[in-house]
Amino acid sequence: MTEKSKIKIKNFGPIKEGFGDEWIDINKVTVLIGNQGSGKSTVAKLISVFSWLEKSLFKQTVLKREVTRKSKFENFYCEYQNLKNYFKPNTEIEFFGIAYHFHYKKNRLSISEIKERKYSVPKIMYVPAERNFVSAVSQPEKLRYLPKTLYTFLEEFDRSKQELSESLKIPINNLKFSYDNKKGESKIIGENYNLPLYEASSGLQSSIPLYLVSKNLSEGINRNFDNSVAKESLEEMRFLRNRILTILKNDKLTEELKNQALELLSSVTRNDCFVNIVEEPEQNLFPTSQWEILKKLLEFNNSNVENKLIITTHSPYLVNFMSIAIQADYLKKKLFDLNNNSSLIKKLNTIISSDSTLPFSDFVLYQLEEKNGTIIKLPNTEGIPSSKNFLNQSLHHGNDMFDKLLEIEQELEVQKSS
Repeated sequence: MTEKSKIKIKNFGPIKEGFGDEWIDINKVTVLIGNQGSGKSTVAKLISVFSWLEKSLFKQTVLKREVTRKSKFENFYCEYQNLKNYFKPNTEIEFFGIAYHFHYKKNRLSISEIKERKYSVPKIMYVPAERNFVSAVSQPEKLRYLPKTLYTFLEEFDRSKQELSESLKIPINNLKFSYDNKKGESKIIGENYNLPLYEASSGLQSSIPLYLVSKNLSEGINRNFDNSVAKESLEEMRFLRNRILTILKNDKLTEELKNQALELLSSVTRNDCFVNIVEEPEQNLFPTSQWEILKKLLEFNNSNVENKLIITTHSPYLVNFMSIAIQADYLKKKLFDLNNNSSLIKKLNTIISSDSTLPFSDFVLYQLEEKNGTIIKLPNTEGIPSSKNFLNQSLHHGNDMFDKLLEIEQELEVQKSS
């Protein structure tokens, strides 16, 4: 069974009591819903920060004494995600990872190593909501004061484009995406048109970078040459280079020991899985396009048993589509158990590919409340998310208002006829 990370958050930014003394499980697919200012992105960003720190400690590209140095955690590591002003005197955060346990309390961070748990080194990608900026603006890397996560995402988007050898079919409207390395031009190719990405719709400007980067990184994990490790930070690369030079210059080591040490060093720089943290995958998309993008994100997530997909969303469609993916997985397993009924499996695949289904045990949904700063885990029936969530309630509220308008119209007709 795959080990899970988990987190507790209290009195941090918009989050007050949070989930109380309960852990927020970081499942293979974790979905966070709630109003603006409820803390969805706050939770996702903290997961990103602690996951990156855990990876860096495991690889020894950062040292424990450096991370726990007073104010370093707040002003350096959390500042990358624009979280440094979220701390309060009574802030408490606890992250129980696979290799390390972090506990922040009374303005101090403590770290302890967790023994006897298998740690898979992740490639961590935070996909910010501002991602359409990388498509809409020429040379965004030269602009100042953008979120740091956007610069990192831009690097991955540029690398993914440059690795395209031919036009790529995207899961929306039978369109293709191409990139001209010589001219540095990103193009959208339709049946009767060909136009620059920056002239395309806002939905395409948002979804194509998300799709391309997610596809490239998930596939890179399973390649012999892992492109997902190509963009280590400069600080990490310097550290690793110094480690290698130290090994090579040590005259006391035999050639065999040097080779073993370098092999070990190589093993901890390789990425074994992909953690994809996506803000609002539905951004600017029609519901059917939301469904197509979600299916691809689930497919990429399913390509490796250790992969994780963490989503923040305002879309009731995405939550309902998760239910479809869960039900499809249930049916898929049932069909295979019943003598592998090929005709029904084929019929199921016309609705959703077997690569994109979602086991209910892999899914968890949390709802954040902006008014009192709490977090609740929504109940489910065999993994199907409860319909009693904020997003579905908003749809029901709209239906109720329409019913009341119809009642007024009926009363008006009665008055006119009397």
